Amino acid sequence: MSYEFIKTEKRGNILLVTMNRPEVYNAVHVDMHNEMADCWDNFAADQDLWVAVLTGAGDKAFTAGNDLKATAAGGSKAKMTSTGFAGLSSRFDLEKPIIAAVNGFAMGGGFETALSCDIILASENAKFALPEVKVGFFAAASGVQRLSRYIGRLAAQEMMYTGRTISAAEALQMGCVNEVHPHDELMAKAMEKAEQLCTVSPSAVKATKRVMNDFAKRDGMADSIAYSSEVIVDLAMTEDFKEGVQAFVEKRAPKWVNK
Repeated sequence: MSYEFIKTEKRGNILLVTMNRPEVYNAVHVDMHNEMADCWDNFAADQDLWVAVLTGAGDKAFTAGNDLKATAAGGSKAKMTSTGFAGLSSRFDLEKPIIAAVNGFAMGGGFETALSCDIILASENAKFALPEVKVGFFAAASGVQRLSRYIGRLAAQEMMYTGRTISAAEALQMGCVNEVHPHDELMAKAMEKAEQLCTVSPSAVKATKRVMNDFAKRDGMADSIAYSSEVIVDLAMTEDFKEGVQAFVEKRAPKWVNK
């Protein structure tokens, strides 16, 4: 698999995927979403690949989330994948586990990407937030649904309504990461976890995740994520939405008008 915006490497039964736009903190635009969707399709189809590890290039960011500068500039003419942010957030047919190795900050869609994985390991330097409200968006790529299920509705609401950032230690305490490791040990620990998953039956793991995927759909997550997509279309028509993006690009405080 060869891509422009991500790197992939096979290590036995493990696929290592690296989001590779370090110059923009691995922010994701339409073409990168589509590359990642294709990567997960190939991962699903490869009988010799049992587990994936997802991380970001560089030492600062897992991913900064949505590339707002690309959004403001009109972005690519390509159609966005139907499988959601990073090809993952709206995907409920992938039966192989993905480990997120969060090596730096995971903001907005970056946090949603991590939450869309099955196991989340974090560097002690990692930071997490759903700060979309600060730029006129909301966490429409499954953040509302997943974070509220993982840490409870009250804690999730406070994070999503304020857009505040939490440390890796607080994320562990709240229950939205599985483990926190020293920064220079993170990838070794992630590969160790992947190797551990390779010691059990891959067929049994796939069957377990199949049930987990079905449970998420029966629980209404898939429908709720689809509804988020409808709401973001309405939000995009507001003056506040346009102001949030423009203020971000111009590096100034937004002037909200509540309409």
